[in-house]
Amino acid sequence: MADSYRTVAERAAASFEVQGSEFIGHVAPVETVDAAEAFVEEIREAYADATHNVPAYRVRAEPFREYSSDDAEPSGSAGKPALNVLQQREIANVVAVVTRYYGGTNLGVGGLARSYSRAVKEGVDAAGVVESVPHERFVVTVEYDDSGSVRSLLESADVDFSAEYETDVTFTVRVPTAEGSGLRDRVRSATSGRADIETDH
Repeated sequence: MADSYRTVAERAAASFEVQGSEFIGHVAPVETVDAAEAFVEEIREAYADATHNVPAYRVRAEPFREYSSDDAEPSGSAGKPALNVLQQREIANVVAVVTRYYGGTNLGVGGLARSYSRAVKEGVDAAGVVESVPHERFVVTVEYDDSGSVRSLLESADVDFSAEYETDVTFTVRVPTAEGSGLRDRVRSATSGRADIETDH
């Protein structure tokens, strides 16, 4: 899966009211099904007092994973319309949760479907859509003597990384999949093979 794909640029939320019911569309970029599930759980906990929290996600896993749930709304009135927006926008590695606070007026299946669709559309619009490429993570552990050269190499490669300084120095690196192997070779070369490298899938 080296090809690029469309996803949301950042976490975002958008809210509106329909006949007294408040809808909040939350969206976030994710790279794994676990991350999508964690976001769904996070929103459910943050909005535990809501009437419904309807999830939908599309993740470029092996195989490709699509999921939605009506969360006790009438069948087909919530999760599927939410997922349809992600499909129609052709975005992946994305999770959406629509929070609804019931306002006392039944909206009917059609009204619900329109509202859940709108919540995801507005959430996606608020986040923005970007072109992305698949990324991978790997962990580099080196002694302090090698940490400076590894850090400068990672900085010059312009990749995302974090460093933890303990007994040894551990760099967690996020890199486009197409560049991962070459970067690992450069780290090995810079440390004369002393770096311990583990891929983190």
